[in-house]
Amino acid sequence: MSRVPIVGVVGARPNFMKMAPVARLLRRHPGFRFHLVHTGQHYAAMSDPFFRELALPDPEYHLGAGSGDAAEQIARIMTRLVPVLRKLRPRLVLVAGDVNSTLAAALTAHKMGLPVGHIEAGLRSFDDSMPEEVNRRLTDAVSDYCFTPSADADRNLRREGVPPERIVRVGNLMIDTLRRFRKKAAGSNILKTLGLRDRSYALVTLHRPSNVDSEEKLSDLVAVLRKLSGRLSVVFPIHPRTWKSGLRIGLWSRKDRVGHGSSAPRSRNGLVLTEPLGYFDFLKLQSRARVVLTDSGGVQEETTVLGVPCLTLRENTERPVTITHGTNRLAGTDPGRILDHVERILAGDVPPRRTPPLWDGRSAERLIRVLERKYLRR
Repeated sequence: MSRVPIVGVVGARPNFMKMAPVARLLRRHPGFRFHLVHTGQHYAAMSDPFFRELALPDPEYHLGAGSGDAAEQIARIMTRLVPVLRKLRPRLVLVAGDVNSTLAAALTAHKMGLPVGHIEAGLRSFDDSMPEEVNRRLTDAVSDYCFTPSADADRNLRREGVPPERIVRVGNLMIDTLRRFRKKAAGSNILKTLGLRDRSYALVTLHRPSNVDSEEKLSDLVAVLRKLSGRLSVVFPIHPRTWKSGLRIGLWSRKDRVGHGSSAPRSRNGLVLTEPLGYFDFLKLQSRARVVLTDSGGVQEETTVLGVPCLTLRENTERPVTITHGTNRLAGTDPGRILDHVERILAGDVPPRRTPPLWDGRSAERLIRVLERKYLRR
């Protein structure tokens, strides 16, 4: 029997963590032939280290879409993906998450009459001003399989009229990757490199346009971080988008950011600014932090499993299970409110650690069983 071709499409680093466990199982499965396509959506510095660390296979195709305006980026990906899918003729196209690459690949496959499987389907912030929310809704609308991470995602899809047979709860694929590599990440020397001690620092990530494209909003958030640095060290691996915005408005200069290799860390008014970190270094920093402040959905999930207090610097979250079952709290973007939340955590007011159901490291196995039933059993 010939092997069933399946294409996985990735483009940004959250995709890599979700696709990696599926790719690993499909590539060694006797019934499937897996092809990986990289759209090239993310900056190389945010992308290349993850392929090496997560043992992802080299992409067979790299579309080189690059960054830029969302509509133009999506159009480039769709145009360049069509000939690839025509050549490979997959029985299923797998997409993950909510970035522009996710939507572009799902729309392309759907228009070509190819089935789509959406990893991490059903998440909703109910805030259509977020580009990711629109991407999530549209991707789910054209997906034949909505692989969900949690019960709230199932409910969201049912409320939108998605037929029950298209909804399959498999758990959180990102947590499969975390559990697989957690011991290896523990060997990272990043704390020594940055001169940090366990639980002596706050870890920060900021990248969402609503937080970093506004001069006023970014300035206010950085002012909060600098005030917080009077209590404990603040480590800030800077996303390229955030770095450019801060440079433009004078929050830092080019000499302030440091590498994370052998470079000695420098501090900018109490902040330890670093380049984007690899998966192992960042996971080590998360696991040993006193508190994490972020606007990233994936970080909300990872801190939940790591048991590290997390403050989400947004007014909403598409991952409410990290609040009901995890260590996450919505802190918003008001400086006083954020600092109040931090003070509570430093005083010991920390949510109890509970892991959401099916976040057990075996989500990819459940997803593969679904594909076996669909494509291999006669």
